[in-house]
Amino acid sequence: MQQTKSIGVFDSGYGGLTVFRSIAAELPQYNYIYLGDNARSPYGDHSFETVYNYTLECVEWLFAQGCELIILACNTASAKALRSIQQRILPLKYPGKRVLGVIRPTAELIGEYTRTGTIGVMGTRGTIKSDSYPIEIHNFYPELEVLQQSCPMWVPLIENNEHLSPGADYFVSKYIQALLEQSGQIDTILLACTHYPLLIPKIEAQLSEGIRLVSQGDIVAGSLKDYLFRHPEMEQLLASEGDKQFFTTGDAGIFCRNGSLFFEAPVVAKQISLLS
Repeated sequence: MQQTKSIGVFDSGYGGLTVFRSIAAELPQYNYIYLGDNARSPYGDHSFETVYNYTLECVEWLFAQGCELIILACNTASAKALRSIQQRILPLKYPGKRVLGVIRPTAELIGEYTRTGTIGVMGTRGTIKSDSYPIEIHNFYPELEVLQQSCPMWVPLIENNEHLSPGADYFVSKYIQALLEQSGQIDTILLACTHYPLLIPKIEAQLSEGIRLVSQGDIVAGSLKDYLFRHPEMEQLLASEGDKQFFTTGDAGIFCRNGSLFFEAPVVAKQISLLS
């Protein structure tokens, strides 16, 4: 494959395409390589060690294609693998390259959305069990109350294209009500999984008018734009041809069909094989 100085975007499957969509809209000039590890998705129920190993393998593949900067557009990978990769791998093997996640930029801004000081976080089991969001949010807003709810059925519904069906209503209502029962003060709900924007119409139908729903795409895109402004040495390395490439470890035909729903534009992907 011809090497380019690209921005890599990684996710365990399709969900990161919602973040990539926002990034490409905000910063259309750069070259991008998207990799979805669909063959091993979902990551949410895997152990820290497994998620770390899978994520590192995909990060190293993206580096081998010429990526200088990689966005882990996956909350589970950001929660379970990002810090170890940043601290243990990059300084030794890839000095000068960078890997960023989606949790910190979201945590930096989420406090601006709430009036009551009580926030709900909805995510996969892995993200919720890691407590990454309460820990990171309290670094910036120690006064906020952060309540969490795992939603184990939402990703399977979305990836099986059942998220718009009447049958999905039960699971949307179940998890929303479980979160809201924890406190009547919740006025902001963060969707801490990049799949969940596809459920926004059904989620909003369950919420009262005073509750604000926040997804991550625009926040992460704005954060990346600011990062490149503050790090011109990285920005100058990136090719500016507006090229987008898509790869998956799963079936390319299925990825193209389903990925187009998340990206809201046609997706043409190639299948790759990783070592394990």
